[in-house]
Amino acid sequence: MSEQRDAQREVTYRSGVAARLAGLPVETLRVWERRYALSDTQRSAHGQRLYTAEQVRRLGLLKQLVDLGHPIGVLTGLPVERLEEMIAPNVARAAEVSGPMRAFVVGDSLARRIAASGRDGRALQVRGHCARLGQVEALGDGVALDVLLIESSELDESSVAQVVAARTLLHPAATVVLYRFCGSATIRALRAEGCLVARVPAEVGELVLLCRSSLAGQGLPAAEAPAEPVAPRRFDDQALSAIIAAGNRLSCECPRHLSEILMMVGSFERYSAQCASRNQEDARLHRELELATGRARMVLESAMERLALAEGLPMPERLG
Repeated sequence: MSEQRDAQREVTYRSGVAARLAGLPVETLRVWERRYALSDTQRSAHGQRLYTAEQVRRLGLLKQLVDLGHPIGVLTGLPVERLEEMIAPNVARAAEVSGPMRAFVVGDSLARRIAASGRDGRALQVRGHCARLGQVEALGDGVALDVLLIESSELDESSVAQVVAARTLLHPAATVVLYRFCGSATIRALRAEGCLVARVPAEVGELVLLCRSSLAGQGLPAAEAPAEPVAPRRFDDQALSAIIAAGNRLSCECPRHLSEILMMVGSFERYSAQCASRNQEDARLHRELELATGRARMVLESAMERLALAEGLPMPERLG
């Protein structure tokens, strides 16, 4: 028996297979590995990552928790035991909602997947479906719905009003929105409307769990506190160059050093805002970098204003 367990531990999977088993796009797995060094994987003779069954299980837990709104950057440092503790309440409460769920489905491919899924799909009774959000029509005869299930490859800010309109027409008990690509602001807006928002799951069984979680009131993370607004630049590069030139007559080199730091911080802030993003995780990270850098710039600009006033250095007209 111990030999069998040892053999199971030795089974490894390449990145593509590991990602599929965990329900992840392989591109997302590669980004996570590059950015967060998720696991100490082995390497094949050709340098390919090899994942053990335990590592694949951990990836699956990470995927479920990210779908429920937890930030991947926080999760990656946690042991498997803690990830299991975090997911357990969602699984337990979802299990409390038993029996078939009456659903209206938006998205032709999703409706086909449910119809072809066999036993897993029986938990969802599709009472109606349409291809796109704009085609949703009210059901007749007072048909009651448990779940409005929406699948869209790309979601943007305009999608929020469409989801709310569809929900107003159909009056479901819960709304689940599935996406492949979506901006973090849109996700926050949909969650603020009470929707469970998650990436498109690999298996219909996982989709059923999401629906039950939504009906049980789970998987709806606490609303994020609004980010502190970042003010526009108070010192542009021209103003900073003027301070450097005027500061050359001083024995103190602080004006020059602080001006150079502000130039670099401002440059990185603009770079983060413009940096091309390959997927949602990249977009979220670069938005966080932009905001963090903007806040740092605001602190440094306040210091620069005090320094310039103390040393009699030129100030931008709007501050002078």
